[in-house]
Amino acid sequence: MNDQITFGDYALPQPLAARLRPKTIDDIVGQEHLLGEGKVLRRIIEQDMVSSMIFWGPPGVGKTTLANVIANRTKARFINFSAVTSGIKDIRVVMQQADDSLRFGEKTIVFVDEIHRFNKAQQDAFLPFVEKGSIILIGATTENPSFEVNGALLSRCKVFVLKPLTEDAIIGLLRRAITSPDGFGDQKIIISDDILYMIAAFANGDARSAISTLEMVILNGDFDGTSTTVTANTVEQCISKKSLLYDKNGEEHYNIISALHKSMRNSDPDAAVYWLARMLEAGEDPLYIARRITRFASEDVGLADPRALELAVAAYQACHFIGMPECSVHLTQIVIYLSLAPKSNACDVAYMEARHDAAERMAEPVPLHIRNGVTKLMKDIGYGKGYQYAHDTEDKLTAMSCLPDALAGTEYYHPTTQGLEGKFKDRYEKIKEWKQNHKNG
Repeated sequence: MNDQITFGDYALPQPLAARLRPKTIDDIVGQEHLLGEGKVLRRIIEQDMVSSMIFWGPPGVGKTTLANVIANRTKARFINFSAVTSGIKDIRVVMQQADDSLRFGEKTIVFVDEIHRFNKAQQDAFLPFVEKGSIILIGATTENPSFEVNGALLSRCKVFVLKPLTEDAIIGLLRRAITSPDGFGDQKIIISDDILYMIAAFANGDARSAISTLEMVILNGDFDGTSTTVTANTVEQCISKKSLLYDKNGEEHYNIISALHKSMRNSDPDAAVYWLARMLEAGEDPLYIARRITRFASEDVGLADPRALELAVAAYQACHFIGMPECSVHLTQIVIYLSLAPKSNACDVAYMEARHDAAERMAEPVPLHIRNGVTKLMKDIGYGKGYQYAHDTEDKLTAMSCLPDALAGTEYYHPTTQGLEGKFKDRYEKIKEWKQNHKNG
């Protein structure tokens, strides 16, 4: 295999990521849930029994690499197809070729990178050929195929979800790149574990990004004639970050998300936005932050402002649609909103108290009157007997107890008077008073 790209009379080396691209299943790092010994995708590839499938995952996790491994192993004709540069006319030409090959007993595998970029009409052009078996379609996408791939086409494909690589896996890749003959194995590279960790943390699960960053920092390292030394300053300049500040054990990662959470809880929008910026500028996944913010909306705001959860989920969706750097403004908006929102942890406290009782009293039976008597036998032994249907009453309330007898009268929800929760508290007090007055009625 020629590892050089010719340009006129010059030969340029391939990028490091291309030179190190795995050629066999055993070369692939990560995705053990799919490629570990005995796992279904590994067996399919090893037995050359590939069927139509979609690889779904974030950038740099091995979707195209998997396709190349299949191409190297299969006896079928393998065609690479780009959703960026190909149109319906190109699809029809390839499909006709596949039909012709099938007549001679040769299977055709068509790999479509970024299949989500195809519109419905383009995706529809594949459908009849997939249905009649003229082609085996393998698509790769960073977007949720449930939304981006034609439903009829998707129903004929098995979806395999690829996960972001762990930092340890990426560090292993970086070390391999430094020592491999295809990488920098013929050079003396001096680079600390801390710097490798910085690169891995910045890559955020993207192997291609990590290897490209490593190549950049080594090419810009300090060369003294015999060895190249990579310093933290070189890394910061190459990735345009002042400091990642996420130490090897991940402690600073948790320190900063804790600082963000506690700043919002303390109704301090300025501090909250600062810690948000610290995380984003260090390369943190915005979806991770959005998930933590969604938790905060219920844990620390709750029914004091029920809209907080809606807006937190909307912010998560905006981050998913747009990504960095544009989604920073969405996260800033929700962080400021939650900082200024009235606070209540009553929902969190209610669950914690109920969880304790549930764990201690797992054997408490469901009261007969609120069991569902779906058969005659169940009804004969008392299932549903005495059940009171609230909608049949004038006040839409009954005094019926729904807790196990041993816990009757226990209260877990203790509403505050903060924000809108004050209204929930008033409503709850009136319900309890009504039930007490009608207890024996």
